[in-house]
Amino acid sequence: MGLTELWKNERHQLADKRVHQVIAFAGTGRLADDNDTSREFREFLRHVPTETLAQYVDECLEAGFQDSGLALQDVVNQIGQRLGFVVTDGRYRGRHGTSGHDGLWRLAGGHAILVEVKTTDAYRIDLNTLAGYRRTLIDSATIPADKSSILIVVGRQDTGDLEAQIRGSRQAWDVRLISVGALLRLLRLKEAVEDPDTIQRIHAILIPQEFTRLDDIVDIAFSTAEEAQTSEPEIDTPAPVVSEPSETPERTGPKFIPVKFHDKCATRLEVVLSTTLVKVSRSTFSSPDQRIRVTCSISKKHDFAGDEAYWFAFHPYYLDFLKGSEQAFAAFGCGSDQQLFVFPLVDFEPWLADSYMTKREDRFYWHVQIYREGNRWYLKRRQQAPEVQITRYLAPPSLEGGPTSR
Repeated sequence: MGLTELWKNERHQLADKRVHQVIAFAGTGRLADDNDTSREFREFLRHVPTETLAQYVDECLEAGFQDSGLALQDVVNQIGQRLGFVVTDGRYRGRHGTSGHDGLWRLAGGHAILVEVKTTDAYRIDLNTLAGYRRTLIDSATIPADKSSILIVVGRQDTGDLEAQIRGSRQAWDVRLISVGALLRLLRLKEAVEDPDTIQRIHAILIPQEFTRLDDIVDIAFSTAEEAQTSEPEIDTPAPVVSEPSETPERTGPKFIPVKFHDKCATRLEVVLSTTLVKVSRSTFSSPDQRIRVTCSISKKHDFAGDEAYWFAFHPYYLDFLKGSEQAFAAFGCGSDQQLFVFPLVDFEPWLADSYMTKREDRFYWHVQIYREGNRWYLKRRQQAPEVQITRYLAPPSLEGGPTSR
């Protein structure tokens, strides 16, 4: 049984293993270019949660086992994928006549980042060699000259000598440096926000920019921090302005009551949808191959209808995200992960046309209002639209022995 199948079906056998032990389960147990072990290990990394990636980073840097640098290269490339780049893995060891870069990360806007991973900065990096890799890719029309750069990812925080080396080189305007720890913090930040503009600003941090004027970098820092501190809009913001104010869900209790059970809902969704789900942002998840995508919104209990009621905001960028997959679902956790509705997008999207909306100068979103009458559940819509009976979309109760934490 391969690593990925083992993770899906008997996760407990790998959950407590160190990264070198995991690699030993794959193929011949040794990482090498174009072998089954590397292919199996890279596929496996697409399925594990971010905290497992962070654990593997620590083990690669602290244990110093055989091929730890190669394993770190694969983990860093997986972090790049989760940050939203299209990643092409590089070679572990250089080969004459080819570029020896460790990874190539591309953005939808066209920018390409040539990535070099180093466990330590104890040895000087030949920046001319890295520039040569980039030039080879430019000459072969693989990447554009005006939209490409180099990112050096190092395992240690103490990089003063390397920073000075970069600043004094001819490649200073094309090279940036980041520790793998800081790269992981960026990933955690991306997973805590969801506005596409904020995620684009996170990407911008990794691209060389001229910061004589500091407005742009201040904008990046404040916009990401601001959204990361904002909980679900349906929970934290004042009552929204809708097209029919009398139908706005009634707000009771304290203005701010944090409710956080996205990851528990995602764990249940893995069972319901029979797939591994990887966090993309605070409320969005996908299967590793992107064929299945899910949005997952959560709400505390409200009192605007029926025996119990829940209110959610559904944003246009949720719809854009879902439409990029073969199978798409909108999920809503009502009070806890044990009360979870899962709607196929093909059923859910038509209902939005008759849902209440909040429109503001810079954005809009739909209101999703779910309530229970007795043992039946309904989707509340505008007064002229019939309410939808949705009881059949309620996920079955969770069973013991499902997938473990994300």
